[in-house]
Amino acid sequence: MGCGHSLDLRRRIIAAVEAVASAREAGRRFEVSASSAVNLVRRWRETGSLAPGQIGGQKKRRLSGYEDWLHEVMTTMPDITLSELQSRLAAMDAEISMQAINTALYALGYRLKTAHAARTRARRRGGQAPSLAQPADLA
Repeated sequence: MGCGHSLDLRRRIIAAVEAVASAREAGRRFEVSASSAVNLVRRWRETGSLAPGQIGGQKKRRLSGYEDWLHEVMTTMPDITLSELQSRLAAMDAEISMQAINTALYALGYRLKTAHAARTRARRRGGQAPSLAQPADLA
C-alpha cells in the first residue's frame, strides 16, 4: 500500500498545473504517478483542498437514525425476530434488509439467537446439555 504525498509536493503539483502544465505533465515532472496527479488536481478543483481524503473508516449505517427506537424495542421486546423488526421498520417507511438490521443491532451490543440455531445446538447434544465430568468420575 502506498503512502500519501506531502503537502509541499501537493502544492508544487498544483502550482505546475496552474502554470499551464497538465496534471500528467506535472506528475512526470515530480515523479508521481499520472493517476495520483490527476486525482489530486480533480480533488483540488472540486473542493479547493489539497488535504488527502479519508482512508478507511466505517460507512454510516442505514439505521443510524433509528438507534434510540431500536434500543426501546429491544428492551421492551427482547425476543423480537429480525423479520418482525423489518416489518415494523417498513411501516415507518424504512426499507432495510435483515442483514442491515442485524449489523446495526450487533453494533449496539445486541445479539439475536435464532430458533434454528438453538434447535441445531440441541440436536448436536442429543437433546440435552452435556454433563460435566466430576474429578471422581475420571479415576
